[in-house]
Amino acid sequence: MGENDGALLLKEKQARIILALTDKGQEWYLTSLAQAAKATYVHTSRFVARCEALGLIQVVKHGKIKTLSLTEKGSEVAKGIASIMERTVAKVEEPAAPQEKKA
Repeated sequence: MGENDGALLLKEKQARIILALTDKGQEWYLTSLAQAAKATYVHTSRFVARCEALGLIQVVKHGKIKTLSLTEKGSEVAKGIASIMERTVAKVEEPAAPQEKKA
């Protein structure tokens, strides 16, 4: 493992990949996950491999097909990402009333 292997940078595509996996109502495959995250298959595959090495994602092989799910550690990371995004993503608000000019 490299020097920065433990550091997971919060980037949009990576966050979408992790957050998509919180939907337990769907069986996740690399292709469906890439589509949901609006990322390429190659990008998703590499990120999933890194997350698997970090213990965040579990990959189960069914012949040629792999299903993906979050581990307990991955679920905790997903909660943290969701919390960060909730706090930092600009929310649409009503425009502020124009300030009156002082005489």
